[in-house]
Amino acid sequence: MADSNSTTLPPHGSADPVIRVSLENPDQLFNSIDPSPFRERDLDEAAERFILNWARDVSPASELKLAVTLQSPKEFGDCREQITQAVHEQFRRRSETVSRELRDLLWRGRISAVIGAAFLAAAVLVGDLTSRLLGQSHTNAIIQEGLQLLGWVSTWRPIEIFLYGWWPLVGDRKLYDRLSRMPVSVFHDRANVEF
Repeated sequence: MADSNSTTLPPHGSADPVIRVSLENPDQLFNSIDPSPFRERDLDEAAERFILNWARDVSPASELKLAVTLQSPKEFGDCREQITQAVHEQFRRRSETVSRELRDLLWRGRISAVIGAAFLAAAVLVGDLTSRLLGQSHTNAIIQEGLQLLGWVSTWRPIEIFLYGWWPLVGDRKLYDRLSRMPVSVFHDRANVEF
């Protein structure tokens, strides 16, 4: 499907900002089992993965561009405009999906934080009550340590979400937004003329 100038991508941040895709015809760019009209069709999974992998290796400061070269283009009106709209729509939908996932994750994080804090407070209170009932003993120390450990473990999920879970989604959303706005050029291979 997609063809690049090299078989491996350069180190992160040093890739050419022009993502080059070479196709026999425009239909190869799209999912063959998607019955939607041309502009609304999903990109082929391999094509989308190729574009994403290339874009991830381009410096965030560089302007991404997509150059599609067609070996034997079909005649169906404004090919460049249709491909441009389809590519932009695909990554706009991906950005919206990631935005929903981020909202859901942060909502779960807030709910988890409330549950975790309540459980931690309950564990500390039960530990204190146990201490008063059992007095100073090894059994009391074990119970108190166990309850405190359970209380802190209950807060791990919200801590994980708010420290580590959200920022990969924000990064993906930024990349999808960049891809949804990138200029798209479509060329005929033999003439090297843009449509």
